[in-house]
Amino acid sequence: MNVRRRARDTAKALRLLTLLAFERLHTGAVYSPVGAEYWSNPYPMYRLLQRRDPFHRSLLMKAWVISRYQDVSVILEDGRFLVDKRKLRSFERARHPSTADGMPGEQDETAQTMLTLDPPDHTRLRALVNRAFSPRAVEALRPRIQTIVQQCLDAVAPAGEMDIVRDLAVSVPVTVMAEMLGLPLEDRERFKRWSDEMVHGIGYPGPDDLRRSAAASSDLTEYLEQVVEERSQNLGDDLISALLKAEEAGNRLRMEEVVATCRLLLNAGHAMSTNLIGNGLLALLRHPDQMDALRGDPSLIGSAVEELLRYDGPAQATLRFVLEDVQLKDQTIRAGEQVVLLLGAANRDPERFTEPDRLDITRSDNHHLSFGHGIHRCPGAPLARLEAQVVLAAVIERFPKLRLASERDNWDHHMLVRGLKELPVGFS
Repeated sequence: MNVRRRARDTAKALRLLTLLAFERLHTGAVYSPVGAEYWSNPYPMYRLLQRRDPFHRSLLMKAWVISRYQDVSVILEDGRFLVDKRKLRSFERARHPSTADGMPGEQDETAQTMLTLDPPDHTRLRALVNRAFSPRAVEALRPRIQTIVQQCLDAVAPAGEMDIVRDLAVSVPVTVMAEMLGLPLEDRERFKRWSDEMVHGIGYPGPDDLRRSAAASSDLTEYLEQVVEERSQNLGDDLISALLKAEEAGNRLRMEEVVATCRLLLNAGHAMSTNLIGNGLLALLRHPDQMDALRGDPSLIGSAVEELLRYDGPAQATLRFVLEDVQLKDQTIRAGEQVVLLLGAANRDPERFTEPDRLDITRSDNHHLSFGHGIHRCPGAPLARLEAQVVLAAVIERFPKLRLASERDNWDHHMLVRGLKELPVGFS
């Protein structure tokens, strides 16, 4: 059995290398979101794509890969580029009934959220959920977030060291969201584990990723279904109760939509806020001049977070597809084809940003795409920004001797989300 498995793995690796070699010879560039070199630093690959083939046809992904800021932003605003994979599967089944199953990026059809729905369903859900993340509602959370952050720092201060990811970047967003939803704080580790597994089922996952993601999705859904059912009988002042009561133009969320929205909020908080804090602190620690500038002028924290989102943001790519032929510049994207939009590449496009590979926390013209663009722009962006601002400001102020405890990076292995598994630091 092991011999057969090794033979299959070897054949798969050879096929992959052959595809990538052919792709590089054909276009002068390649998109290969796997391997230590990519996970450590994807930006050289992005720059090569931008220079040589900004509308890249990836044999590996079986999709178009778009890397220029202008092109990415245009597509994100174009209503012909869709996100609801159920439509694509229906389209493929109609064209090729025997080959449409098992497509990359399979979604759980019972758990559609505003990020995986197109209008008009998206419009209705977005209007109801936006109320919870209005600027006023999010700003009201600042004192509580500051308290949570100080409690986390108090817990690690005696040791003189901590893992930024474990002790801070995970704990703060999960605690904030659990409190907003009215969920028990003792379940934080379960939320993190479920979110980790589900994130790895997005994009172009392998069979094992899909299996673990499906199991985590089922467990989290079952957990939330019970909570939402109980909350519907005893409404409170938490976010789940607000979602159950919310009404927009006579529409209310169905129970399954409330559950799906809670899933999204828990996962998005982990994927965006956690990785923004980890990536951001690593960038500052590796650019001590920028760390010193922020320490000397705390009022820069707002522009600093925006620059950290641009420089090395959590969201590296997002997916779209078309159900009709679409002509963009001199390329035709055919009906049924998928598109990988490289947000991380767009954020470092030299045609859009001056010295894009330089970290500059005073950068003013900084309309990055880290939270997306258009109707699917991340609804939790205000909360992620606030959490990052509070955490970074508190850490920098409290620990003036903050330093990396290891120069070794330990990046998670994912094509859409960029984040560290750990970030050990010392501060004594």
